Amino acid sequence: MEELSTESLMAVVFFIVLLIWGTAIFLFGRITIKHLEQEMLKEGIEPPAWDKGIGARMVAYAGVIAWPNLKRHASLVNIEATKRFSRSKDKKLAWFYIISSVSIFTLGLFIYYLYIHKSY
Repeated sequence: MEELSTESLMAVVFFIVLLIWGTAIFLFGRITIKHLEQEMLKEGIEPPAWDKGIGARMVAYAGVIAWPNLKRHASLVNIEATKRFSRSKDKKLAWFYIISSVSIFTLGLFIYYLYIHKSY
């Protein structure tokens, strides 16, 4: 069996991290955001109207859940309702989402620096 080249190994690692990131996005959206927005609707709090379908509020929800004591002057989502309705599994999913997002971004920058940046 042939050895994997560095480029092939990086492609395999990137694909695995991409799958993990996709799983984190799916789980956080389907479990946490769905729960939060259902609970908020019961109190008459509507989800952000500007974010129908693009999912940009995921980052805001994850930040509020992961760092609940951080002082915020403005947010894209309702901070107090998010803190009130988040559960312990939501905090775990938020951290899973944040860590996988940072991992894919860091790995992408690393691959860009090693293989694309040097060719210019």
